[in-house]
Amino acid sequence: MSTSTHPAPPHTVQHHPDDPALEVWIPVDDVVEPQVSIVIPALNEAITMETFVAWCHQGLADAGVRGEILIVDSSDDDTPQIAVAGGARVLRTPKRGLGRAYLDSIAVIRAPWVIMGDADCTYDFRLLAPFIDAFQDDCEFVMGSRWKGTIEDGSMPALHRYFGTPFTTWILNLLYNSDFSDIHCGMRGLTLDALERMQLVSQSWEYASEMVIKSVHLGLRTQEVPVRFLKDAEGRVSHHKRAGWFSPFAAAWINLKAMFIHGADFFLVRPGLAALVVGLLLTVPLVAGPLTVAGVTFTTTTMIFGLVVSTLGIFSYQLGLLARVIYDRRGMTTQRLLRRYRYTRTVGSTMVGGVLGALATLPLLVRYVTRDFTLTKGDLPVAHLAIAGLTLGVTCFATFAFTLLLHALAATRRR
Repeated sequence: MSTSTHPAPPHTVQHHPDDPALEVWIPVDDVVEPQVSIVIPALNEAITMETFVAWCHQGLADAGVRGEILIVDSSDDDTPQIAVAGGARVLRTPKRGLGRAYLDSIAVIRAPWVIMGDADCTYDFRLLAPFIDAFQDDCEFVMGSRWKGTIEDGSMPALHRYFGTPFTTWILNLLYNSDFSDIHCGMRGLTLDALERMQLVSQSWEYASEMVIKSVHLGLRTQEVPVRFLKDAEGRVSHHKRAGWFSPFAAAWINLKAMFIHGADFFLVRPGLAALVVGLLLTVPLVAGPLTVAGVTFTTTTMIFGLVVSTLGIFSYQLGLLARVIYDRRGMTTQRLLRRYRYTRTVGSTMVGGVLGALATLPLLVRYVTRDFTLTKGDLPVAHLAIAGLTLGVTCFATFAFTLLLHALAATRRR
């Protein structure tokens, strides 16, 4: 890890409890028993750090709370020295990503309330009162919103302001049935307990979406508050511009990835159930033989198509339910599914259904084998019965396998 050539002002040093290679710089005028921790990742923010720390002090004073400022720093300029001189704690870490910075900070956060953001003075940390008020109203997750606050001219590229952020926010709200107005707002707050329960895994920009998603999964008491978003200070270049023109698109892509992998059930449960219903409607009415409706005759071809669609549907639907069990932080979904798919009742029923499906298929199989592997038009009624039997067998096997996996997952969660 690189360090500045300028010596830091007087401070004491502690080691990170989980990684002795990481250092915590403690200022001389450190705050005792803070009520709120302002946790800020920083990478080469010497231009703005002095102003930013001063803003935090003013915001805490105006909100009437005692707070610590914790800068999670991986800079090779004077950023950490400036921060500790201003009265902030500094956690010195290697450069490992924005999300990883928050993960490293958890073990050294001292307050029950946490406010996050950027050290570039684009979020106005002089306005902390709305976050403190929300915490005092027993909120667990307080999401800042630039759309409910103010956005200074020139602070956000038009592509981000009018397309990127609204579009990805709409996608997340659609996937998770939520109602956020600005999922990419970097200024947000949550309780330390909620942060620990989220068990975040994101190492980079996608932490922002993962945090919002898991606030929904956990059913956290949530409130949006307005924030003031400002343009970059003179002489400062944003991290996206430092990384190149493709950086915002890469950040958007990995945020979408977080939305999809934590919300796979959206693509599986309802579409799978719809496919299952359509497949059964194309199969069950034709069990007794071809059916003519409005001059159109539906026969084995229709049933085979229905078998394929219903097979896709049952597996998609049940995979989606298993995804919901994986995401189920509170255990409510798991318990509801365990009641619906009780082991003895469900396994017994699927075994009976599997036997019936096999018996329905057997006559066609016998005819096929005993007639040199050929069928005639007279075998259509038997073929219809066999396709219905295959549909029943596939559905029962899928449900049997799903039930085993459901109970296995539940046992793993309990353990």
